[in-house]
Amino acid sequence: MHLPLGFADVSPFACRRVLAGAFVAVLGWAALPAGAQEARPPAPVSYVEVVPRNTPKQFEYTGKTESSRQVEVRARVEGYLDKIAYIEGSVVRTGDLMFQIDPRPFQAALDNAKGALAQAQAKLTNATATLKRVRPLAKENALSQKDLDDAVAAELEAKAAVVSAQAGVRNAELNLEYTTIRSPLNGLSGRSTQREGSLVQPASSQPLTTLVQLDPMWVNFGIGENDVLRYRTGIAAGTLRTPGEDKVEIELVLANGQAYPLKGRINYVDPVVDAQTGTLNLRAEVPNPQGVLSPGQFVRVRIQGIELVNAVLVPQRAVLQGPQGKFVYVIVDGDKAEARPVEVGEFYGDQWIVPKGLKAGDKVVVDGAIKLAPGAPVKVLGPATETPAAPK
Repeated sequence: MHLPLGFADVSPFACRRVLAGAFVAVLGWAALPAGAQEARPPAPVSYVEVVPRNTPKQFEYTGKTESSRQVEVRARVEGYLDKIAYIEGSVVRTGDLMFQIDPRPFQAALDNAKGALAQAQAKLTNATATLKRVRPLAKENALSQKDLDDAVAAELEAKAAVVSAQAGVRNAELNLEYTTIRSPLNGLSGRSTQREGSLVQPASSQPLTTLVQLDPMWVNFGIGENDVLRYRTGIAAGTLRTPGEDKVEIELVLANGQAYPLKGRINYVDPVVDAQTGTLNLRAEVPNPQGVLSPGQFVRVRIQGIELVNAVLVPQRAVLQGPQGKFVYVIVDGDKAEARPVEVGEFYGDQWIVPKGLKAGDKVVVDGAIKLAPGAPVKVLGPATETPAAPK
């Protein structure tokens, strides 16, 4: 064993005694009163003063888009398909021609109905003239009462025949009109299930095609039962404020993370909570003039317009994690740090919403908190630099 100069002639036992003495000396220095040790200098800190304020409360859920109007285009009369007048998959406008059924048989039926109406009108004219001749003669007893009754009945029967014939003409006109199938809405067309020359029937289970309206678009989403209870409890307690269900706006976030530029409004709230899923189903209506949204898309739905009343917010970097949970340092007596346990809620931008633990006027340490201990002296540099505003 090589020893430093001066220890060369000292036995190993003596060396151990020297080292043990040095260790005891160190322990003795550490046990001295705090005033005897070198005083720790105050830690420089900055702070934010707690000022409760109304803060937007965001609820975010998963939703799915749905056409606000979906129509199955079906034939109303039986006939052979003459023409498919639209391009499958294209956008069609209200009144655009889509299908044409051979109109000739229906035109012939209309002509026949008009002929039957003319015959009925001629019979009515004759019956009316006969009655006019019979009435004076019946008054002079030149004809029996039966002859008068027969003439009256003949006129009534002729009038009924005219009404029936007129209904036949209207029915034939409708059938002829139904041979021309036009779009009932502005929307996106589906593929045609029939080809030109096919016999189409009203009773067929398969529609000719399907149209979906894209503007406006509906978005269906569900709110968990816990959120429903928190919302209702907050409204009742006055900690939440809403402009009303008909004025609450929603924002959509698309699958690529981009926010859809147009806001929507809730237009339906299910009266009961779904027993199977434990959610309250809602529906919102969103403008879609450019057709950016398509039916069946998954989106994130952010409900906007609801506010937390007198919410307390502190920067995230001011909140520390300890063995007993989250806490912050609060400046007391002007130059002391006091650890204050807090209960945090959700994020708002880069700040925590703190429902419990802080009150108005508290000065919460932001920068320099990591170097503090409870009761440690601080050197207050001033208010912390403003954090960026939370996204709207």
